[in-house]
Amino acid sequence: MLLSVIVPCFNEIHTIDNIIEAINKSPYPNKEIIIIDDYSTDGTREKLKKHIENSGLVSQVIYHEKNQGKGAALRTGIQKATGDVVIIQDADLEYDPNEYPRLIEPILNNKADVVFGSRFLGHNGRSVLYFYHAMGNKFLTLLSNIFTNLNLTDMETCYKVFKREIIQSITIEENRFGFEPEITAKLAKSKCRIYEVGVSYNGRTYAEGKKIGWRDGFRAIYCILKYNLFS
Repeated sequence: MLLSVIVPCFNEIHTIDNIIEAINKSPYPNKEIIIIDDYSTDGTREKLKKHIENSGLVSQVIYHEKNQGKGAALRTGIQKATGDVVIIQDADLEYDPNEYPRLIEPILNNKADVVFGSRFLGHNGRSVLYFYHAMGNKFLTLLSNIFTNLNLTDMETCYKVFKREIIQSITIEENRFGFEPEITAKLAKSKCRIYEVGVSYNGRTYAEGKKIGWRDGFRAIYCILKYNLFS
């Protein structure tokens, strides 16, 4: 099976080389890598054009002509995917591409159509960072579960793996971090088989470039209500 790795990227000049190297070294050999630069202004865009785009390290680099947000970048990348399975990979180093085989296994074994990689499930290592950020994630997951009738432990996780025909059949409306509750609600309504796998997590601080904030939390609540009750 061909794996499409979708990498939304915005101002990641210090990590973009390392994440591309890590994806290429990951123990799942048959993959395409699609980078979507969401109009970076820190030199990432220039690095991609000069050193990465034609290096053979990635399959495609797509450039947005204005900053639109993570959801918009994912929408662009998912439309370009040609693999049997699609995985979302942030351009920082918080999630480990070495875990691809474990994430994809439930789909390969015909146990699932979609896999969520949970930071709160199992005995995997994680960075110890922000208590209120973790509590916010758990609250949003609980609220989402109430409306979707799922029992996820980490709705806000980056690591989501899909059969390509499923994710490409869903219209993504959210441009920013509202993608997570939107896609969860739409997957629940589709009645597809969802699986969770514990993943490690090396969270970074805001000083290191973490971008999600409290406004995104309020948007997530709005999206949970909108896509579960009114869509």
